Formats: sequence, C-alpha cells, structure tokens
Amino acid sequence: MRIEFQITEDGSHTLFVPTLNEHYHSVHGAIQESKHIFIDAGLRKCSKSEIKVLEIGFGTGLNAFLSALESEENNINIRYTALEFYPISLSDAKKLNFPKMLNPSKESLFETIHATKWEESEEITPQFSIQKHYLDFSNPQNFVTEKQFDVIYFDAFAPEKQPEMWTLQIFQKIYSLCEPDAILTTYCAKGSIRRMLQEVGFKVERLPGPPGKREILRATALQSRY
Repeated sequence: MRIEFQITEDGSHTLFVPTLNEHYHSVHGAIQESKHIFIDAGLRKCSKSEIKVLEIGFGTGLNAFLSALESEENNINIRYTALEFYPISLSDAKKLNFPKMLNPSKESLFETIHATKWEESEEITPQFSIQKHYLDFSNPQNFVTEKQFDVIYFDAFAPEKQPEMWTLQIFQKIYSLCEPDAILTTYCAKGSIRRMLQEVGFKVERLPGPPGKREILRATALQSRY
C-alpha cells in the first residue's frame, strides 16, 4: 500500500493510506493513543512475570516498541507475536520518529524489531523476544499456533475500512488463543464489536479513551472454550 508520513498532535508520526483514507494511528497523538489503549489498559493489567502478547496489526511497530521498553523498565519477560499482511519497509520504519520521541538511545532497538526475519522467533533483549508472521488474518484459520496468549492488542484498521477483520469468526479464533483471564484491548468501542466479543465469551468493559476518542474496549477471557 502507498503510505504518507504525517505528524500527529503529540508530535509523533502516523502513516496515512490514501487508498483507504485511513491513518495507522490517531491524528490526536499516535504515541499517547498506543500507550493509553495497549500499554496502560492492556499490558500493565497483566500481573505475570512472563507475558505472551499477540498483536493483530503490527503496522508501524509502535506497540511492539512500547512493549519492549516496558519490559526493560519493569523487568518483565515479554514473548511478543505479531501478525501483519501489509508490512512497511525497513527504510520507511527508520523514518518514523518514535525512538526520538520516546528514548533516542533505543533507536537501534526499534530498528531491530523491524529488521527481524518474518516467521522466526528472535530474542531482541534479555527481556523481549518477537516473532512476526506475514499472513492474512481475515481468514483466521491461516494462523496456526500452539501458543496461548495473556494479552492481545487488536489494532486492525477500522471496521468501516476493513470489515473483514471485525467478524465473529475472527473473535472466536482469538478467544481460542487466550489463556484464562487474558486481556484484549482495542480502540474500537462500537456496540456491534462489544456484542461480538461478549458472544464468544469475553467479559467486556468500556473505558475512557485517549484524546479524541470517547471510549475504548477492554475484554477479559475467563476461559478458552473453542
């Protein structure tokens, strides 16, 4: 997909996809949005010393980078799995200003996250490993794994732009990948999405959103049943 670089209101980059008329992040602030939804409402609510994270929609790698920083700052072991069907190039990733905004000394960490080979698990730091899968999750049967996850970042493009990523079948698959008490967070708070999450077995909460977003959703899996 053709992409354009844009600066959001907190000074951090996002990418804009003209063919979809869609941004990768909130124009009100990419970093503050990701921190609010995926780190504060998701990762930090898991009390395990080793956390298995699944990200659906790797995108710019911002959520993975924030998670890696969190693992170092709080001495948490994170085993990160990311799914993406439209990866950006390493050269484009190097243009993003997330390391400059967050921690300039960690620029190499951000680049390494993008440079790791697809389909191979690689240890980036003593606390953080990542395995990226190049696949189309709109057919969830494409993702075959024995792993169960503690935290899920659901960060696909919006339902209006990518409706095939917001289906009951998708959420059934995700639920089957959950450890008991696994946490899923997403920026989308639409009633139809909330009801689908509840239908497959999640307990769902509406939470206050980041700037520019009234609400987000956090869902908890009580047990896996699929």
